[in-house]
Amino acid sequence: MRESFHGDLARLGEQLGAMCGLAAEAMRRANRALLTADLRLAEEVLSADDQLDRAREACEEQAQSLLALQAPVAGDLRTILAAVYCAEKIERMGDLAAHVADAARFTHPDHAVPAELEGVFTELGEIGAGMADRVGELILGDAEGGHAELDETDHAVDALHARALAAITNESWAHGVQAASNLALLARFHERFADQAVSVAKRLEFAETGRTSST
Repeated sequence: MRESFHGDLARLGEQLGAMCGLAAEAMRRANRALLTADLRLAEEVLSADDQLDRAREACEEQAQSLLALQAPVAGDLRTILAAVYCAEKIERMGDLAAHVADAARFTHPDHAVPAELEGVFTELGEIGAGMADRVGELILGDAEGGHAELDETDHAVDALHARALAAITNESWAHGVQAASNLALLARFHERFADQAVSVAKRLEFAETGRTSST
């Protein structure tokens, strides 16, 4: 019975890891659509968003089944509850990527990101997607230390977010209020994507060790 139970737990982890892969790919594709004004790609990202919604539902159903049919001890209980929490956060990451894609669709055929900020938003997308990939590795491997690692990476995202805001609020900004507002939202979507990854890493570490990171 316990062997079957831990097999079910492993499959739940695999489901979460797959969700991270979907979130990472969504952000990569959404950011590419944003930077290239690719309407078709943006619409593909938006259409694919329901995959993460369904994956979250499947994780929650699996977790509820384990809680109802098994008698998990403390460590296993932490793992199951963490899975529910993490599935919600990863699904939210997908939503944020979809928001980026929607911004690309809204501004098409124009480019939402002016040339002087392309580098900033390229980095935001690359770092965020990489964080989602790393969370997937933590889920399937050793989560201890993962929170501190991703929290440190998040500092780079925060710095890029600050650079974007400094640019759009500078008196030399030449692209108007609407563009500035759109870019402020886009930078926020990227920042929140990274924040969700950090939050997942923190919960994973707690589930594995029973300790909360001090970072």
